[in-house]
Formats: sequence, structure tokens, C-alpha cells
Amino acid sequence: MRRASILASSSRALLASTQDTTLFHSASFFVAGSSRRWLSTSTPSKSPGGYSRATKLSLSLGSLAAASVAVGSSSLLVEEEAYAKEAVKPDLAPKDVVLYQYEACPFCNKVKAFLDYYDVPYKVVEVNPFSKKEIKWSEYKKVPILMVDGEPLVDSSAIIDQMGNKITPVKASSVVSNDDEENKWCRWVDDHLVHMLSPNIYRNTSEALESFDYIASNGNFSFYEKYSVKYAGAAAMYFVSKKLKKKYNITDERAALYDAAETWVDTLDGRDFLGGSKPNLADLAVFGVLRPIRQLKSGKDMVEHTRIGDWYSRMERAVGESSRIKA
Repeated sequence: MRRASILASSSRALLASTQDTTLFHSASFFVAGSSRRWLSTSTPSKSPGGYSRATKLSLSLGSLAAASVAVGSSSLLVEEEAYAKEAVKPDLAPKDVVLYQYEACPFCNKVKAFLDYYDVPYKVVEVNPFSKKEIKWSEYKKVPILMVDGEPLVDSSAIIDQMGNKITPVKASSVVSNDDEENKWCRWVDDHLVHMLSPNIYRNTSEALESFDYIASNGNFSFYEKYSVKYAGAAAMYFVSKKLKKKYNITDERAALYDAAETWVDTLDGRDFLGGSKPNLADLAVFGVLRPIRQLKSGKDMVEHTRIGDWYSRMERAVGESSRIKA
């Protein structure tokens, strides 16, 4: 009976306390230097009759190699600049930002992707899904909750909209202005993509254990709770995922995940990002919910068997290092 109680309480706590029932969680310098050294040591003195044909050819090849390195380095700098984080004007930047979260929650990761991309420093409070003592002060008992200069914001999509209005009142000229398209795909993330995650990360016992090992290792749990969460939670979510498949009419969970990834790539229609040369809110939302599963078997399979990998790599470079303030 006690084991059954642990199983039930674990699954209820984990399911009820996130926003939705889904819980988860210098080569160019060397070459250029080598070219210069090769030219300085290999170039003979010029004779009265001029350079030999072989020497002229060698000099031409050396110059071509140096030019290629310069062009390559320049292209790399342009690419890095294009994928640089968006800077927030100092007068618009919030002074104190605290995110109450579960590390593996896809909705929390949506918010973190936004904060990281706009380089907004934030502190993190990891919430214990059983006691929720960290958010006792809030009437809203789910995560994410973002405290911004003393004002609590709730619901990931609402948080991002409100933060966007605060820190980016005017969109950058490099971002394609197509609010209808952006909003459509932001909704698609919440209404469709996120529901593909649980059936995949919990599709069999080994993947369920892999997922909950990550959750237990990164969550705010006592030693006893970690053990309960890993094994009881994995067992519970394995069965819950089967119900979710039925609820969302999923017959083959991997095929559904791959289809969602391909749908997103088709939507890009050859663009680096949905926002054009830089990510927009829909790019950040898709990246955010996929980031927790990227290193799990389901995420690795998705990248291996679909075309989403290139876009995901561009997003990793664009979002860059986390702006989280380490405790």
C-alpha cells in the first residue's frame, strides 16, 4: 500500500504542478601563420631575369591560400555577428529577475530561452513539486513563475509576451515583421509540439527511467524523494504517456515527433529562422521546449532522423550561453 501511495503522490505532484501535464525536463590563425612562415622561408631572392615559372606558381598558390583564410575568417565573423544575442537597452532592462521553475519543464525552458537570448540576467529557484514551499507565497501553484522587479508573471506564453513588451517595444529591423505567422507558430508549440514530448520521453521503461534520472538529478528533491521520483515517477509516467497518446490521437509517438520537426523545418521555407536572419518568439518557443529532450534518446533520434538539426544548431549559437546568475 505504501508503494502504491508513493507512486500516486509522485505522479500527482509532478503532473499538477507544471503549466501543463507535460513534465520534463584558432584554426584560421594557425593556417594564416603557417602560410606566412612558408612564404618567408620558401621565397628565393629575385634574379635579374625575374622569378621562375615554378616560383611564380608557388607565390600565386600561397597568396590564394592566404586570401582563402581571410575570406573564411571574415565569413565566420559575419555568421557569429548575425547569430549574436539581442541586446536590451539599459533603461529597459529589469533590475531583478527570478524564475521559479522545474529544470526539466518545457514551459520553463521556453522562458529561459527568451531570457538567455535577450541576455537578461536571472536567478533560478528550483521548486520542489511535492511541498512547493518555494512558491507558498503565490496563489498560482504552477511553474513557471517569473518575478520581475517584484511583479509576478505567470504562464510561459504570457510571461514571454509581457517581457517582450517590456524589453523589446520595437522589433529589430533584422527580424521579419509577420506577427500573424509568429503568433500562429507560438500557439502551435503550446497546442501541438509540447504534447509530442511525453509520449516520446516515456515511451518505454528504459526511456522513462532515463528521463526521470535527469529530472531527479536536476530537481529540488531530498534523497528519499529522488529515489521515489526516479522509479515511481518513471513507472507512473510510462502509463500516463499511453493515455496521452490516446488523448492526442498518436499512434506512433516517434513518427509524430519526427512529423512535428519536419513541419517546423518546412515552415522555415529556407530561412535561417522563422524571424528571418534572427530568431523571433516562435523560434525561441520551439527551441525552448525541445532543449530539455535534446540529449535524451528521443531528442537524439529526432535530430538524426529529421532535418531539424541545422536549425537547432543555429539556435544554439544564437541563444548562446545562459544568462542565469549562478548562486
